[in-house]
Formats: sequence, C-alpha cells, structure tokens
Amino acid sequence: MELHESAEDYLETILVLYERNGQVRSIDIVNEMNFSKPSISIAMKKLRENGFIRMDLNGLITLTPKGREIAERIYSRHKLLTKVLMAIGVDEKKAASEACKIEHDIDDDTYEKIGKFYQTWCGREEAT
Repeated sequence: MELHESAEDYLETILVLYERNGQVRSIDIVNEMNFSKPSISIAMKKLRENGFIRMDLNGLITLTPKGREIAERIYSRHKLLTKVLMAIGVDEKKAASEACKIEHDIDDDTYEKIGKFYQTWCGREEAT
C-alpha cells in the first residue's frame, strides 16, 4: 500500500513525539504540526482504519508494527538527509525543512547510495 506524503508525515511525527514525550495524544500532533484539531482527527481516523495506529480509551496514540516500520524509515531518511545537507553547508533549520521534502520522494537505491557516500565522505556510520 502506497501512502501519501501527509500520512508518512503524521506517522513520523507520532514517532518523534513518542520518543520525546513517552506518549502521544492528538493535541500533541496538533501543536507539533500546527494543523487544526479537525484535520488531525480525520487523519488519525484514517490511519487507525488502515491499521497504522491504535488509540486507546484515554486517547493515547501508538504506532502498530506496520505504522512504526514506515515512521522509522521516514525518520531515518530525514535524519540522514538533514546531516548530508548540513555537511555541504546548508543551515540546520533549512536542511531539516529540505530533508522533509526529499525524504518522501527519494528512491530507495538513491537513498542507500547517499548513505554510503556520507559514510565514506564524512567517515561516519549511519543507518541506511
């Protein structure tokens, strides 16, 4: 199943918020992404119906294994691409913003080659 960029962004945001706070509620996503409550509610419903997240009776959101796999893949791409852009002189804030755009569209093979290049060029181990 191919996900839209927005769905990948939601899953990535849930992962980041969980790592930062230990729990995630819809309002946390609203605040993080600066979207309206109704927009987040609709998105969470779709993610839940498609088996990417679970929401308990207290409103806590967790990623399913399927959702976590996608979130970790996108977040890994985001981190590496941000580092690569910073390594070539792009400001950190702009690098993170640009990485967010690239992370969804880049081919797996190209991403792996960027990771290998970064590892060789910068002498750093990175998950690819």
